[in-house]
Amino acid sequence: MRARNIMTSPAITVKPEVPVRGAAALLVSHGFTALPVVDDDKRLVGIVTEADLLRNGYGYEAGASRVGDVMTTPIVAMDGDVQVSALARAMVDDHVRCFPIVDGSQVVGVVTRRDLVRALARTDTTVSAEVQRVLDLYGGGSRKWTVAVQDGEVTIGAENTDEETRNVLAALAMSIHGVLRVHLLTGGK
Repeated sequence: MRARNIMTSPAITVKPEVPVRGAAALLVSHGFTALPVVDDDKRLVGIVTEADLLRNGYGYEAGASRVGDVMTTPIVAMDGDVQVSALARAMVDDHVRCFPIVDGSQVVGVVTRRDLVRALARTDTTVSAEVQRVLDLYGGGSRKWTVAVQDGEVTIGAENTDEETRNVLAALAMSIHGVLRVHLLTGGK
């Protein structure tokens, strides 16, 4: 599973000139912990977090009134193709709650810890049904492959299937929320 599969998109962003109270109101109204900060060309220039606003709002950085005065820079962003496992590892190792997801320098979404936990919480039955539906659609509406899921690991019965098709099946399965790994049973092919 990749960041683009679980990100919140479009991302709600703010510009550096937005008042800190306005950013605080956006965080509260949407239940977010951070907002990407973008310039006039929608390029990522920073991130403003709850901690940034708390430092400002309660006297640590007296006089700061705009997001640009309190935002965190430089900021690490991730590409939409990054594996969710790498995102999770980076969040835990770097104590980050939110990563902006970019296409080039443009923000296309955000992934939070909650997004990662939500993907983990999907039941195997739900994941299995969704993977099977996608594979059946790819197979022209008929059931050509079997799907089993245990703890987010998908096993696809792909006997008598060529390598190109197996690659497509694996990619389709990995695009589903809650899929952690894909195994293909190929029957020796």
